[in-house]
Amino acid sequence: MKLQQNTLLALASALEFAAQPERQLTVGEVAARYRVSAHHLAKVLRTLGRAGVLEAVRGARGGYRFAANAKRLTLLDVIELFEEIGATRRAGARGARRSEGVAGAGEIEAALALVFAEIDELARATFRSITLQTMLRLIERRRV
Repeated sequence: MKLQQNTLLALASALEFAAQPERQLTVGEVAARYRVSAHHLAKVLRTLGRAGVLEAVRGARGGYRFAANAKRLTLLDVIELFEEIGATRRAGARGARRSEGVAGAGEIEAALALVFAEIDELARATFRSITLQTMLRLIERRRV
């Protein structure tokens, strides 16, 4: 599974803010850390802010701070703000010839769709089971 750049940036940002929930960070600080455009990151952080993951802080030293509950917020919660896991896929088997004993293109597409749907559901279940706090613990263990 490949997640979009916005989604990966949102996950990294949410974890960055959740690791220091009392600290306020500017868009520029986070953008520099992840080597991304501040303009691009600002769009991602606004989406996280509208969802209640982050809280915008106004003023000269404005920025964002974590506003959610890291024990309850899952990876899936963040991912679904930016994309849909399990979107309908087409197998692309058009034009396949039907021979004796070989499945037709429609049958192949249907069988592949079932497999892809199962994979998507496994991914959703996994992302749903991992909270930001769990990820922060994993990151901490890897540092040691």
